[in-house]
Amino acid sequence: MRWRTLAIGLGFYAVGLITLAPASLLDSRLAQESHGRVRLAEARGTLWGGSGRLEVQNSDGRSAYSSALTWRFSLASFLRARLIYDVALGRPAVRFRLAASPSRVELARIDVHLPAGVLGLVVPKLAVLELSGDLRLQARDLIVGSGYLRGDASLRWLSAGSGLTPVSPLGAYELRVDGNGVSGQIRLHTLQGPLRLEGGTDWRSGERPTLVATALVPPEYRDKLSPLLRLIAVERGPGRFELRLN
Repeated sequence: MRWRTLAIGLGFYAVGLITLAPASLLDSRLAQESHGRVRLAEARGTLWGGSGRLEVQNSDGRSAYSSALTWRFSLASFLRARLIYDVALGRPAVRFRLAASPSRVELARIDVHLPAGVLGLVVPKLAVLELSGDLRLQARDLIVGSGYLRGDASLRWLSAGSGLTPVSPLGAYELRVDGNGVSGQIRLHTLQGPLRLEGGTDWRSGERPTLVATALVPPEYRDKLSPLLRLIAVERGPGRFELRLN
């Protein structure tokens, strides 16, 4: 009985911390994990529920993305050893659910639009290209952990462009990710455009996947696009480049 009372007391204490901890702690954590590139500006409220502006900065410190963000914690979820938040991003708000446990993060009903510059945050190798265009991320139920992925998601890059070439748009592309927990696959293909990107990879739990893609450039675009691709890829032949991303 004593241990049960202690456990209940610790539970209420943890809930109290979530209720009272300022929302600014989220900004500090985001800044730390992203080396200052992702911030929660104008943070108000607590970890229990609050609001702010989610901001993503380019490598030169300029704002690449800014959107209103609100969140609210579900108390019942704490009793199941998970932290579940109802999140709203943007105006009009796009709503989705985020659940976190010590080993995993779960996302449900994701359908958000982001600037292409975000790709440079996820894959630093791409930041030098000064990417532009619109990203659309969609996922119904996605569970991500260390070496673990279950569910499927798609990322579309529309009106793709780069500040280093006058060719615009480069095209439109789709990246699909599928995982069953112990293995998964990534597939990249071109929807349209002069620059053709195709590739993918398979991986097993515990491995770090490396996406291997081939970029094909038609003869009439090689003078303008080959210098761009040489920054991040290996030239394997006239108009053919191999790109590895991890």
